[in-house]
Amino acid sequence: MTGPDTGGRTTGGGAVPARRTLLDVWSAIGVTGDPLHRCTLAHHLADLYDDPAQALAWDIRALDAADALTEQRLRAHQEGLRLDGFRPSLHLNLADLYRRLGSFDAAAAHIAAARRYAVGLPRDGYGTLVRAAIGEVAEAVTRRDTAQRASAPGAGA
Repeated sequence: MTGPDTGGRTTGGGAVPARRTLLDVWSAIGVTGDPLHRCTLAHHLADLYDDPAQALAWDIRALDAADALTEQRLRAHQEGLRLDGFRPSLHLNLADLYRRLGSFDAAAAHIAAARRYAVGLPRDGYGTLVRAAIGEVAEAVTRRDTAQRASAPGAGA
């Protein structure tokens, strides 16, 4: 259950303790730390906030960190990882948050970027999920709908 005292979603053990833990890790790696770690951590932190403005700040950090990533760094972490696999989801998250905040032009720009990058996604469950969510958010932008999507990360938690 979420309430004004928690400031975020609760899943499993709760958003507040998870957020505190991840913020401690963020402080340890710093804003100039490994871009892969910053991207992953910021992406997860964004999901721990109900407030779309707070989540947006973390998703912007995730995209900024992705921009600093290299294919070589990704391959060193795990063979087969590709930066183009990250970008559609990162732009999708930003589009959805801008939409929820009523910034429909910014949302549309990130939907366009998500679609450009989604061309490179594999035809698997993940790729299908991301492409479907891009379509959902694009439709919501067209309708000027600011409601949280039922299929958004953390929705209904």
